[in-house]
Amino acid sequence: MTDDRNVVDYYKYWTTEAIVADLDTKRHNFSVLCANVQGDFNVGTVIRNANAFLASMVYLYGRRKYNRNGAVGTQHYTHFKHVQTIEDVTALTESAMLVAVDNVPGAEDVATADLPLDRHVIFVFGEEGTGVSPELLALCEKTVYIKQFGSVRSLNVGTASGIVMYEYCRRLTQS
Repeated sequence: MTDDRNVVDYYKYWTTEAIVADLDTKRHNFSVLCANVQGDFNVGTVIRNANAFLASMVYLYGRRKYNRNGAVGTQHYTHFKHVQTIEDVTALTESAMLVAVDNVPGAEDVATADLPLDRHVIFVFGEEGTGVSPELLALCEKTVYIKQFGSVRSLNVGTASGIVMYEYCRRLTQS
């Protein structure tokens, strides 16, 4: 019998439920919120990144369904919650710090921004082209951007999520 799932060797032959239970003991103190992200590839990549960096939760705001092929099975090991209204997102601010990821005036470089390691952080990613909506930006305590060196103005949501989650986890593991 072989286990062809896309899991590290440590988890080969474990049940999905056992893998989730073990991951739940190790998850990091952050989550991600995808706000109206339309591209299935981007949503799948965010979910895959959330699994790779052990995010506590992935919130999908606005959009309810996506093609799960892009997540390559990692959706089975990642917690999801759909938030449908701005009031649902506002309720998240009671227990977490919302941090927008967008390259707007006033945003801080994610590499040097002061991000709390002892408080739950929810990184908010918006739709490509339009970014994080003004309504959501108003709920965020901080906005960060990813410093770039080429000629394009922005990165796709999937790529940006991986960079931000890596940077946050790098700090967590060094503290």
